[in-house]
Amino acid sequence: MGLMDPKTDDDVLDAVGPRLRALRRDRGITLADLAATTGVSESTLSRLESGQRRPSLELLLPLARIYGVPLDDLVGAPRTGDPRIHLKPIRRYGMTFVPLSRRPGGVHAFKMIIPARPEPLEPTPQTHEGFEWLYVLNGHLRLVIGERDLTLPPGEAAEFDTSLPHWLGSADGGVVELLILFGLQGLRAHVRTDPHRPSQAEPQ
Repeated sequence: MGLMDPKTDDDVLDAVGPRLRALRRDRGITLADLAATTGVSESTLSRLESGQRRPSLELLLPLARIYGVPLDDLVGAPRTGDPRIHLKPIRRYGMTFVPLSRRPGGVHAFKMIIPARPEPLEPTPQTHEGFEWLYVLNGHLRLVIGERDLTLPPGEAAEFDTSLPHWLGSADGGVVELLILFGLQGLRAHVRTDPHRPSQAEPQ
């Protein structure tokens, strides 16, 4: 048997369409929205999801960027000899949360991915017990806390009491990636800040 098994490759490619359809539906994106964002025709995207169109790098790269997943995850490529632990993403409210910690209690860490949309969503603030710290990795985050409406670029951090009405979304419709630490009331993340730079992200 050779190093490459054609049948195995075909099986991997055949699974791409259903995986793309599941990702799109999990994020609440229509084919029309996806076509407008990627510039790929709606018919091509439909045929790609149904398996009538073979996936190509040209088609998969923009989809991986919009869905906020690695290309390997998009095609389901096996990770031969990879010693890392791959935590299962959780999809809620059209967003993806990747748990980065497993221990019970204390502070929980997540990577959060907000998918791209043709039009930014309108804020729908919610409240719950706890305290949250976040750090923007990529994209521009819109953070609404009470009466404050902030835009955080990459490298900016914020912490706030989640009993205040709050909402997180994309400021410009693009993908946003951020790290989030969430703990019970009183468990705060202490961030060392530049004393000469006024904070625009931390509510008083």
